[in-house]
Amino acid sequence: MANLLYDALFGCHAGKSTPFLHLANAPTLTHDAFLRMAARYAQAITTLGLAPGDRLAAQVEKSPEALAVYAACVQTGVIFLPLNTGYTAAELDYFIGNSGAKLVLATDKAKAALTPVTDAYGATLKTLNPDGTGSFIDMSAGLPDTFETVSRTADDLAAFLYTSGTTGRSKGAMLTQANLLSNAQTLADYWRFTDADVLLHALPIFHTHGLFVATNTTLLAGGSMIFLPKLDVDQMIAHMPKATTMMGVPTFYTRLLDDERFTAELTAHMRLFVSGSAPLLAETHVRFEKRTGHRILERYGMTETNMNTSNPYDGERRAGTVGFPLPGVDLKITDPATGEKVAQGEIGQIEVRGPNVFKGYWQMPEKTAEELRSDGFFITGDLGLIDADGYVTIVGRNKDLIISGGYNIYPKEIELILDDQPGVLESAVIGVPHPDFGESVIGLLVAEPGADLSTDNIMAALGKQLARFKQPKKLVVMDAFPRNTMGKLQKNILRDQFADVFAGTHT
Repeated sequence: MANLLYDALFGCHAGKSTPFLHLANAPTLTHDAFLRMAARYAQAITTLGLAPGDRLAAQVEKSPEALAVYAACVQTGVIFLPLNTGYTAAELDYFIGNSGAKLVLATDKAKAALTPVTDAYGATLKTLNPDGTGSFIDMSAGLPDTFETVSRTADDLAAFLYTSGTTGRSKGAMLTQANLLSNAQTLADYWRFTDADVLLHALPIFHTHGLFVATNTTLLAGGSMIFLPKLDVDQMIAHMPKATTMMGVPTFYTRLLDDERFTAELTAHMRLFVSGSAPLLAETHVRFEKRTGHRILERYGMTETNMNTSNPYDGERRAGTVGFPLPGVDLKITDPATGEKVAQGEIGQIEVRGPNVFKGYWQMPEKTAEELRSDGFFITGDLGLIDADGYVTIVGRNKDLIISGGYNIYPKEIELILDDQPGVLESAVIGVPHPDFGESVIGLLVAEPGADLSTDNIMAALGKQLARFKQPKKLVVMDAFPRNTMGKLQKNILRDQFADVFAGTHT
């Protein structure tokens, strides 16, 4: 019996002296050297008593060693649980306890704060630092650099990823070998990845974007990665001449565009720039294409499904959309109340089905039943539409829908108009409690550098383009919007911040 994921991503590279990880301040790591490192870690994991199906939680900085832990988990059949490096010990208590992690990897810096947590749950705590040191590395050093790969089936779990938890308890999405492998196979083919590709990798690897999209796709194709610890414009510009592809979040592209060294000449040999995890402003699309001649490819995915849609590799990459459903993925737009499909061009909730869709939420059968239909369609919680040409557009989260005086208001419709106003860099539209209307609309604005926004003029412009019930009752100019580590706007924080703005108001 085979281990599908390990064989496809890792095992096929055994003995290869071809480059895999190009590092900023260290020698390049070959495929074979990486696999030998992973095998030592697999030996260590089993020595520590973990068996197939057990969970390993890792809150460690990005490094070749951290990536090798993922490979070791796949090889041993242990379920890999990467955790955001920004989480506090109090937050980690939930993830470690809920997952039942048997082994926790953290940095020496975090050891003191985490020890009471791991002790409380009977988990083993070992350390792994960004410089490749730590107690886990020490115990692995003398172990064999080969390991007999554990057999796994397509339906066996390979990883847990916890949702961001913006509402309610964070949920552990259970991802199978087939979920991860099928998506990597689709993306490698759709985005034309080959063993000649060199991916500029500056994303974190605790998230599906940097770990399962960027890394798995590169591994499957047999390519290599310039493995940077984090977003560093100097490093990205220095290494870009040696790359062919890049995946990033919108912040990557705006930071590069703000640097005069980022030119068409620098990107002349690049074949693909991909953006995801948060919407890319139309202005960024335009500036990037004007500067470099490249048109960024936007796609759409999520924790529970990896990638669902993509703008085409060949053909029009349409700004403001996330392209078409990927091969093998069924996507439909439905009425949230009835579950019935809506007419083309109408807004509804996005549902997807395919081999990429997760198995369910860990220890949450009721939540799984609510969001994963019996016919295999997953209710994403995103609102969107499919236009006449088949392009999918995301208009917001279902929880972002504003119901004011009985009318449904979609924030994206208002945000598109606000973004077009002179001097507006970006906008966010939220609904907050109102004593008469239930909810009312607030428009939040960030100005372009040096711009002086007139909220009166913007209100007047909105009045000409929107029905009165959709018009914000208030516009507020802010310095910046709160975002998570992947650059995604956190509207829940904005809703909390402005929750009392209409308190005592009557119209």
